[in-house]
Amino acid sequence: MKLAAGILFVAALFLPSYSKWEEQEDNMFTIYLNGENVGVVGEESQAEELLQAVRRELVSDSDELVFMDVDMNLEGAAVLWGKVDDTQEIKNRMREVLESNIKKTMHRSYVVKVNNYMVNLASREQVVELLQTAVNQYDTEDKYQVELMHEDSREFDVLTAVITDTSKEEAKEQSADSIPEIRGGVEAAFGEVLTDVEPDREKDFGDYKLGLTDMSFAEEVEIVEAYLDVTQLTSLEQAIEEVIKEQEVNAVYEVVAGDTLSEIAIKVNIPMDQIVAMNDALETVNTTIRVGQELIITIPEPELSVDRQVTMYYEEIYDAPIIYRDRDDWYTTQTRTIQEPSAGFRRVVAIVSYRNDQETGREILKEVVESEAVAKIVERGTIVPPSYITPISGGKQSSGFGRRNAPKKGASSYHKGVDWAVPTGTAVVASCGGTVVKAGWSSGYGYCVYINHPDGRQTRYAHLSKVLVSVGQTVSQGQRIALSGNTGVSTGPHLHFEMLINGSQVNPLPYLDK
Repeated sequence: MKLAAGILFVAALFLPSYSKWEEQEDNMFTIYLNGENVGVVGEESQAEELLQAVRRELVSDSDELVFMDVDMNLEGAAVLWGKVDDTQEIKNRMREVLESNIKKTMHRSYVVKVNNYMVNLASREQVVELLQTAVNQYDTEDKYQVELMHEDSREFDVLTAVITDTSKEEAKEQSADSIPEIRGGVEAAFGEVLTDVEPDREKDFGDYKLGLTDMSFAEEVEIVEAYLDVTQLTSLEQAIEEVIKEQEVNAVYEVVAGDTLSEIAIKVNIPMDQIVAMNDALETVNTTIRVGQELIITIPEPELSVDRQVTMYYEEIYDAPIIYRDRDDWYTTQTRTIQEPSAGFRRVVAIVSYRNDQETGREILKEVVESEAVAKIVERGTIVPPSYITPISGGKQSSGFGRRNAPKKGASSYHKGVDWAVPTGTAVVASCGGTVVKAGWSSGYGYCVYINHPDGRQTRYAHLSKVLVSVGQTVSQGQRIALSGNTGVSTGPHLHFEMLINGSQVNPLPYLDK
């Protein structure tokens, strides 16, 4: 009995893997993790500590966010004699259970935002490579590098992208490492005198450093760190394709004095028929355009644009800007050239600004004119010309302007106006205000009305059933002047409408307001 008591006393003091017996309290705890038995411990807190340690180890093995099912339950028991498990073995079993219950791994990723475009990339290195690809399209000397900078003014941790000139950074470092020359006394004073006396010399063409001088992104680029599922990530190759590839974007071109549709097509590098197709106000390539009119044009632009400046030397034949002299007694449709131009020749150093491949500006640094250009001088009117409206309401166009088969004997095979089929007696109105110069019968035209307008044009209305105005009468735009009919050489009730400019009939449709 004494030997047995002694053994129990020694075991209680010197064998820590056995729990001390405590009356009426649980002193051994079986751990169930996600329903699986992973071991036995002597204290509840020890089970929680082991679980947290295992979770930390799992997370430290990866830079990503790991989501897993974790449900730990303890089953306590009050025992006099029991064995607890080795803590490392418990941790190993916990790790096996948790690894088998990992639901999803969220990768540390980077969301790149350019205007309304966003793309998710797997690493910071991919972000830099994407942006550097946009820069490398125009940087043939590998002078410029993309850097990601923290935006301190933002509440959240946002990165912005900047383009730095590595050659300037290297020059700064060399300048910082160099030892400045120290001169004193007479030598210093003599040097200052020479500096003051020596005049500034005008730069020659060879003094300018040519090539790419500056680059920047046209849009603000924002990069935000995020944890995303792998299915939400875009490959670098696809991202480059989406960001660099040019997309068609609608822009507005405002017509300026001297513009023609053909000149605009050359300026914006878009065919005339394509410009007509994009603008409802243009019916054909011959439609008249007005100063201040806005035209929709489609230009190719990538999601991310690059602004750059290039210093270049060039020789060119150039034209002097047109000199306009306004005539307040003329309409804006009237012009007259009073001096023909003559091209000049010059040598130039200029800073040319580009957005992608489109030139956006030009600053001339040095110019030597070998042969002076002579400007074209044009007189132009300032009075806005009157507008013209369709002279009849409703009806269907039955014959257009130009060559046709004669509809009946006596009719012309070249139609000098536009016909609208309407019932006899339909009201005919003045297309524009003016003075009536003919009102009555005119052989093939039947009953007709001619009106002279302030801009020098004339309109004619033929095959009428009744004339409501008289010669010399002043009429306003939209005023009733006649009723349609079927008089003269006509195949049925209709209105024949003509417009004459400088005495010759033209297609009136392009001149009518819609």
